[in-house]
Amino acid sequence: MDDKIWYLEEVNLFKIICPHYYADYKESHEFDSYSKKEFIYFTDEPSTKVYLIDKGRVKIAYYTEEGEEVVKAILSKGEIFGEKTILGETKHNEFAQSLDKETSICSISTNELEGLMLENRNLSLKLYKFIGLRLKRLERRLEIILFKDVRQRTIEFIQELNEDYGKRLLNEEILIKHPYSQKDIASLIGTSRPSLNIVLNNLKEEGILSFSGKEIILKNSKVLDS
Repeated sequence: MDDKIWYLEEVNLFKIICPHYYADYKESHEFDSYSKKEFIYFTDEPSTKVYLIDKGRVKIAYYTEEGEEVVKAILSKGEIFGEKTILGETKHNEFAQSLDKETSICSISTNELEGLMLENRNLSLKLYKFIGLRLKRLERRLEIILFKDVRQRTIEFIQELNEDYGKRLLNEEILIKHPYSQKDIASLIGTSRPSLNIVLNNLKEEGILSFSGKEIILKNSKVLDS
């Protein structure tokens, strides 16, 4: 199964997990609202819930001993976080922060989720596949940050975006509509925004891609695989 199918399964988890879609919970369940830069939870805070994004974007990150922020993920509508509580995590080893003016979150307690998993084997399978993918991607991103230069980090991140958001056009180009700003991408691959912009402009001059805002058009995707 390729990563793009995994991503589609991840998005479908929202309707499977969120209590709003269950008759016994719907009337009493409300979404939590957060404003820009508001924290959803802090590092070392007790881990007792899984969170699903209904609207907006959420940054998952932590600070090193030197006080440097390390961004692990930037998530958007339909994605989930805080999932390690399912594996027995009792405290968060990262923080979650809203990035948009209006972020809406569906939260479900660990006990409620475990009850749903016992009743629904399909849900259990999807959740564990999701956790496996998340761990795989974090390991891959750490590897490229440690061992590869900024150009290669950028290329591999674009490959990941293509897996999740790429859509082939009639002229064989690939359109990638993604939720990340250049600042987001720079944080995720461990570089500065100016350095990222230099690489993107070089790739543009080489005829590999064009970019504008949160859209990338791959003109020669085979070069990325070389």
